[in-house]
Amino acid sequence: MFVVCGEALMDVFAAGDTPTGMALDARVGGSPFNVAVGLARLAQPVALFSAVSTGFVGERLMQTLRAEGVDCSTVSRLDAPTTLGLVGLDAKGVASYSFYGEGCADRLLGPDAIALLPKRIGAVQVGSYATVVPPIADTLRALVDREHRRTPICYDPNVRLNVQPDLAPWCEMLLWMLPRTHLLKISDEDLHLLRPGLAPAKFAAEALAAGVGLVVVTRGAEGAMAWSRQGEASVPAVALTVVDTVGAGDTFQAALLTWLAEHGCLSIEGIGSLSSGQLQDAVGFAAGAAAITCSRRGADLPRRAELP
Repeated sequence: MFVVCGEALMDVFAAGDTPTGMALDARVGGSPFNVAVGLARLAQPVALFSAVSTGFVGERLMQTLRAEGVDCSTVSRLDAPTTLGLVGLDAKGVASYSFYGEGCADRLLGPDAIALLPKRIGAVQVGSYATVVPPIADTLRALVDREHRRTPICYDPNVRLNVQPDLAPWCEMLLWMLPRTHLLKISDEDLHLLRPGLAPAKFAAEALAAGVGLVVVTRGAEGAMAWSRQGEASVPAVALTVVDTVGAGDTFQAALLTWLAEHGCLSIEGIGSLSSGQLQDAVGFAAGAAAITCSRRGADLPRRAELP
């Protein structure tokens, strides 16, 4: 069982002008929510560790989770609003976000909720703004501290400066996570923010020396690079017509985790021991999955039958 930790929200897109304003198209989302749904669509057992509003928007989130086959026994229901993320797209379909989430349910997950988690966890996935916004950030640290010596910890910073504009908490979280993380996936944009001027290969070397088993740097249209203790690999991006990039990084992570699970490598030892050939296959599989999401509107992640 994968346990994906963090926010669940609504992504809101502009859908055209109306006589008195504009129409909005709200879609279920949030990076951890997307990763959980992505894993379920790729036929992996997964639970979401989050808090969701008891209001009608929260109910819509829960409806999707149940329909996709995500285990909801680890979701806390709170009498608080649902975070809204307004999504803007540039001419190339690249997304930018504005979040409205102060006091919302997904930020309020407390440490008592850890008791909801199953005794046997295959891997823990953490990331995005839930790692820097208390009290959920403190809850996730407690969980990682409890599990990292026995369970693979997977981390994607997924920096959102419009939620937490101060870079210091993001940088501090990265440093805290390095010795507790077995799989680190980071975009080149986030790397530039958190470690400006540092080349991906140099960062990977530092992360591996700190205890990370596998480092993957995604580079958008330039593809992705990966390093383990046993090898390294680089794959190009898949050529396609991009509709938008919403959910691309989440798809990449869900597919990478799926590849590890399907190939018997989802363990602390297995993650750090991937050969160059295995890295090439794993990252190529993840890049192919992300390309499918980029070819569709919103975070519409692929199902297992759509991938080789």
